[in-house]
Parts: sequence; C-alpha cells; structure tokens
Amino acid sequence: MKVCKFGGSSLADAGQISKVMDIVLADPARRMVVVSAPGKRNKSDTKVTDLLIALADAALAKKDTTKPLKAVVDRYASIAKELKLGEDIVKEIEKDLKARIASSKKDSGIFMDTLKAAGEDNSAKLVAEAFTKRGVKARYAGPKETGMILEGESGNATLNPESYRKLAKTFADFEGIVVYPGFFGYRKDGTVATFPRGGSDITGSILAAAIRADVYENFTDVDNVYPVDPRIVPEVKEGIDTMTYREMRELAYAGFGVFNDEAIFPAVQARIPINVRNTNHPAEPGTMIVQSRRVIPGTVTGIAAADGFCNIIIDKYCMNREVGFTHKLLDILQEEHVAYEHIPSGIDSISVVIRADKFTKSTENRVVARIKRELSPDSVLVTHNYAILMVVGEGMAFSAGMLAKATAALAEHGINISMVNQGASEFSFMIGIKSEDRVKAVRALYSAYFG
Repeated sequence: MKVCKFGGSSLADAGQISKVMDIVLADPARRMVVVSAPGKRNKSDTKVTDLLIALADAALAKKDTTKPLKAVVDRYASIAKELKLGEDIVKEIEKDLKARIASSKKDSGIFMDTLKAAGEDNSAKLVAEAFTKRGVKARYAGPKETGMILEGESGNATLNPESYRKLAKTFADFEGIVVYPGFFGYRKDGTVATFPRGGSDITGSILAAAIRADVYENFTDVDNVYPVDPRIVPEVKEGIDTMTYREMRELAYAGFGVFNDEAIFPAVQARIPINVRNTNHPAEPGTMIVQSRRVIPGTVTGIAAADGFCNIIIDKYCMNREVGFTHKLLDILQEEHVAYEHIPSGIDSISVVIRADKFTKSTENRVVARIKRELSPDSVLVTHNYAILMVVGEGMAFSAGMLAKATAALAEHGINISMVNQGASEFSFMIGIKSEDRVKAVRALYSAYFG
C-alpha cells in the first residue's frame, strides 16, 4: 500500500485536482491520499491558508468577516463548479467556516489553528467528493475520529505517540480510497492544533508509518530534489536520484522547501522510503529518500541556506574551567521558552544560534539581562540578520579537504565566516554568515562542489 500526499500547488484548481485523481487511480496501491489546502494558481494568486489567516485576523479584531469569508468560499466554489460537484459541497464548506468563525476566541492561538485547519479539512472533503463523482469508492476521514492526537503550542504542535496505535487500528482494514486532510489534528481536550507550515508532509509521514506503507509518495511541483535551490542557481539541471533520510533532514532544515524536515522522523522510525515526485510530470521517478545508499567518497549531495536567525555570543575568560556554565545557560533559555538551533563553542566563548522569529525584542532583553546577572560574562553580544549554510553529503565523511574547499570559495568571493560547526559523523557542516551574503554564498559553494 502507498500513502501519497499532494501539496497546495497540486490542488490549486480543478485541473490540478483532476491530475491528482488520475495519478491515484493509475496505481491500485495508492489508497490513502493526504491533501493540503489549495495553493496558488499563479504567481499573483493567494494561497487558501493565507486567506484563512486573513479571515481569522479579521474575526479576532472584531471586524466584518463578510469579505474575507467570501474570498475563501469563492476559491472552493470555483473548484467545485469546474469539477461539476454541485452546490451542496460548497454550502457544507461555507457552513463549516461560519461555525469556526463563531467558535471561542478566548485563546487566539487555538482560534487561529481552528481557522487554518479549515483549508486542508475542506480540501479533503472536496477531493473525496470529486473521486465519488468519478464513480470511485472514496471517503473523507478526519483527524478527530481516526486518532491523530497532537500536543503542544498552537501552530507548532507535535504528535502524541498514542496516535500510531489509534491510526493503525482505524485503518487496519478499509475499502476504496481514503482522503485525509494534512497539517492538523486534535488535542486530547478536543481543541484543534496544527503542525508548523508545510505540516501536511508530516501528516503523510505519520500515516505511512502507522499503516506500515510500502512507500510514502510526496507529490509536489518539482521533478525531484535538486542539490541546490534552482531559484538561486537556475543553471542546476540534474536532480538527486537517491539520498538518505539524514541528508534530506539536514537540507530541509536549512531551506529545502520541497519537504518538511520534521516529516523525516516518522518515516525513519518505520523505515518507510519517501519518494518525492511531480504532480505535473507523474512519469518522472523523482527522488527516493532511504535509510542508506552507496556513496562516492569526497562528494557533496546538496547545499542549502536559510536566513532568519540571530546569534548570542558570550565571552568569559576561563569559561572551560567553570563547571556547569553551559548547563546554566541552557536553563535560562528553557525558562524563557527559547529553543536553540546550534551551540558552537571555544575555550572562552560560546555561541547560541536561535531562530529570530522565536526571539522577540522583549525576550532578548530578558535573556541578556539574566545571562549578565547569573553567569557574569565578560561580554554578551546578540547579532541579527544571520544566515546558515549547510553542506551535506554522506560521501563527505572522513574525506579530507571538504571544509577547506568551502572556506576557500567563500573567501574568494569576499564572504566573511562568523562561525563553523561540523557534526561528529562528518557528513555535514554548517557555516554562519550575514543574511545579505546568503545568495552569493550558495552560488559560490555550488561552483566549488558542482562547477
């Protein structure tokens, strides 16, 4: 059995949904379909998720929601009309949206999640209806009744491990095709919770692991995973045939938007291969993501870069002799609800790389004040507009000169390196640079390793 997930671009309009149905029906093993909310139909269009956020913002601000509600309903109505599904499905979607708008706004995060989840939920209902219209035995299945239990903060929820058992039991035996909404689930108290953006990838991976699928097919709008972002390096033409889970996770973490990095974990646990494919070119084999692969020593698989980071740099003479210094620093971050990304260190200094959107000015002021008061450092500096480069490849392990090639290429292009961090397994390394140098740095590294 195969679980196949389709992203927003694959569901943007009736024509795309027809392609989705053709793909699913071309292979009898494709029996579980995970869908995102409809995406952009063209570059100037707006994703349904963004329309829903605007609707939620209007409701929370106690503004008139008539216009933003109509914008969402009209998107689904246009799809339903082209697929000749009738008025009932549109009325059902409008009724659902109105009920969500009328729900409790006591917790703005839960209310926002409730509205955002409507994108995938109604997309699944519409796609299930489209299959039925074709005479195919298909049904919508929702996260609440099937056991997709989430926990944690709104917009950044995680899976409760009990879900695997519940989902496996629910889908132990079923007929036809199941259409399942991605991106969200329900807490034990019945409130809606969503994964981070791109969370439909996570839903698909969880379902694939729960039912022990033969493969998890992730359909998007590219033929395969490329070794570098084609928007930055348009001349890249050759994709990656096969890569490992950990290669994909490192690259996705650092900006490869083709797949959510957190979606790797469920597949790794269950050893489910992931196949990234293109809805618009279904005959292309795509990229296989697997546990292990044959490698050529001294080769790089991919280069990624992401901005939106900041860096806390702490200096203290003889820091290495002070027992518990790092522990106390991490305690401060934990108590202030700040998650860190990387912690490279020296004898008398330590850096903490943090995502800037999680480190507001007020949080920064509290953290810096506590570090000064509780750790008595010689200096504390927070740098903003920070980017990280990731160079990844199983073939890099124990190969001399891989990092030197990167530093030489960046120096040649006048790009200053503020930090370097390499994992013990040596299959990847991270370089910290200024955000303004991100594009130039990616191009320099691509030329160095693939030129």
